[in-house]
Amino acid sequence: MKVVILAGGLGTRISEESHLLPKPMIEIGGAPILWHIMKYYSHFGYKEFIICCGYKGYVIKEFFADYYLHRSDITFDFAGGNNVIVHSNVVEPWKVTVVDTGRKTQTGGRIKRIRPYLEENTFMMTYGDGVGDVDLNALLSQHKASGMAATLTAIQPSGRYGVLDLDEDKNRIIGFREKAKEDSNWINAGFMVLEPSIFDYIDGDGTIFEREPLERLSVDNRLGVYLHHGYWQCMDTQRDKSALETLWNQGRAPWRRWEE
Repeated sequence: MKVVILAGGLGTRISEESHLLPKPMIEIGGAPILWHIMKYYSHFGYKEFIICCGYKGYVIKEFFADYYLHRSDITFDFAGGNNVIVHSNVVEPWKVTVVDTGRKTQTGGRIKRIRPYLEENTFMMTYGDGVGDVDLNALLSQHKASGMAATLTAIQPSGRYGVLDLDEDKNRIIGFREKAKEDSNWINAGFMVLEPSIFDYIDGDGTIFEREPLERLSVDNRLGVYLHHGYWQCMDTQRDKSALETLWNQGRAPWRRWEE
């Protein structure tokens, strides 16, 4: 099954780095977050990827073009006829298709543009800036059993700020507490499974997938949800990046399921 990754946005909320790189190429622990996402899917056996590029998409193309070179020990023998000798290498069992889906194309439009690469089969889709420990096999099993056209993963984000408890008149603070996940609404975390029929809900480049297509699918009772109670984090800001970096450096990254 193919995995589509949306990687074409501008990443304006993390402009400290995205002015140089597309957001999916911002590094966590020395590797792009895009790489982390692909390693996670690969751990579950999903190893064929379609990357939807847009803003600075050439950076993503160059990363994969040079992937073998950067992760191998190599001797460049200029005196011996300009030969290249590979001593050891780390090769991912991946097939990666990188598609330029337009710099200003919206999320729905990006998905519609890669339809020819999907061969009218069920596929997975996620965003190129979020990691988690979602059970992808359980997600797929639920989707297949439901008969839905689309199933998205939903999470309850932890509160970033503390909560004030007020008295009945709301003129006095009577306590402080941390905001629990249970206090939050469920939100879209990506990690979707989609049927080819979803293309009928996407008009073109200007379509935002999370709006009209998903709204119409829900009205038609064709949109399922997989509730994820574990870890998930989107890298929206520099603060998010720092938090992900800390988890990785401390060896506590919940999404790191693979063996080196």
